[in-house]
Amino acid sequence: MATPETTAGTTTTGSRFDRFFEISARGSTVGREVRGGLATFFTMAYIVVLNPLILGSAADGDGAMLDQAQLAAATALVAGVMTILMGVIARFPLALAAGLGVNALVAFEIAPLMSWADAKGLVVIEGLVILVLVLTGLRTAVFKAVPTQLKTAIGVGIGLFLALIGFVDAGFVRSTGTAVPPIGMGIGNKLLGWPTLVFVIGLLAMLILVVRRVKGGILIGIIGTTVLAIVVEAIANVGSSAGGKNPTGWALNVPGLPDQVVSLPDLSLLGDFSLLGSWERAGFVTALLFVFTLLLTDFFDTMGTMVAVAQEADLLDEEGNPPRTREILLVDSLGAVAGGAASVSSNTAYIESAAGVAEGARTGVASIVTGLLFLVATFLAPLVTIVPFEAATTALVVVGFLMMVQVRNIDWTDYEIAVPAFLTIVIMPFTYSISNGIGAGVITYVLLKVAGGKFREVHPLLYAVAVLFVLYFLRGPFDNLL
Repeated sequence: MATPETTAGTTTTGSRFDRFFEISARGSTVGREVRGGLATFFTMAYIVVLNPLILGSAADGDGAMLDQAQLAAATALVAGVMTILMGVIARFPLALAAGLGVNALVAFEIAPLMSWADAKGLVVIEGLVILVLVLTGLRTAVFKAVPTQLKTAIGVGIGLFLALIGFVDAGFVRSTGTAVPPIGMGIGNKLLGWPTLVFVIGLLAMLILVVRRVKGGILIGIIGTTVLAIVVEAIANVGSSAGGKNPTGWALNVPGLPDQVVSLPDLSLLGDFSLLGSWERAGFVTALLFVFTLLLTDFFDTMGTMVAVAQEADLLDEEGNPPRTREILLVDSLGAVAGGAASVSSNTAYIESAAGVAEGARTGVASIVTGLLFLVATFLAPLVTIVPFEAATTALVVVGFLMMVQVRNIDWTDYEIAVPAFLTIVIMPFTYSISNGIGAGVITYVLLKVAGGKFREVHPLLYAVAVLFVLYFLRGPFDNLL
């Protein structure tokens, strides 16, 4: 039987944990945080498989290629460490991993002009620059200079973008290979194949669970759809769609019970980077342009992501700022450095974190859960391959809807904010880029205010940001000139 002293001590310890992470203050519970952390992991665990496929499929300027098993281990390790840091330092339900888009830029544009070590060195430099901007307060100041309704539009645009990612990754929406229409439903405007059927059934089931407000509905939906996928594959032997020979196959992972559960990670890629080699190999101007492109992408992608996640969690203040903004941006900048140093590309905030928020996550406890699962994945990589795209992406579509509802908070009668908001929302999914949407919104907002003679209504930092985005959009012509 516990003594009063023991009981008091237990209560105090629990309350300290609660106060540190603000669990009760944000209307959450430990159970919700755990469910949220699990949901976030399952919706973004694909990166452990996809990042090695992207980085491991390209050769550098010397013809060398990276080992995919080593990439998988390093991808999971860095994602785990950085996500746990986000949970402890920023205390925010945001997970980090190797950035999609950034890894493709590194693999297919940067690395072919130099060695892999040189390319990763540029990522480290970019991360260090962002770190300096955070420590000096400039990155936070730029974020706060963005108008509140434009921040809302960023969240809405990301919601639409997230839904499109879900539909595309599941094969529900595909490229037609023709100019008109450029995309269509399924294959030949028909829904064909068992994987698509599994996705549709899983999506409808998850929608029912969410509408009926079943606790853990999204997580239950992912697990249930995965089980269905395993059963379908065992019976129909669908196979993979890799290589284009089987368009109705599974998009990334072929669901099934793995041959082995545990595998020792090979972390040989850690620390294999060179800070200065790229400047000599590719030339100063070319290397500088690469750093600028990486910098701008990381700089604004995370801003948009943390706004969207905080918006979904109802954690934004009156000015549209998430709690502990500086700490969130600090950990994110460290993620860029760590990703480059580990040869897995810049680690950045993942919008899939919104799936965890939809499950009830409101604090850094969810991030710690997600991070621990990534660390476990370094040893249990075979288990990660059980969840196919068609099961995980159901959550992205549902979360996309949940984020879209914030569109009602934009004043559509005020064209000076409505037009930039509209461009922000539509350009994100149409160009498959968060940064492109933010850039279009900022440039248009500044332009319309200036055209109306309302110079003083624009924060001075936004003028500088608009100029940087103009340079960002003109980098193609600059590349041709050089």
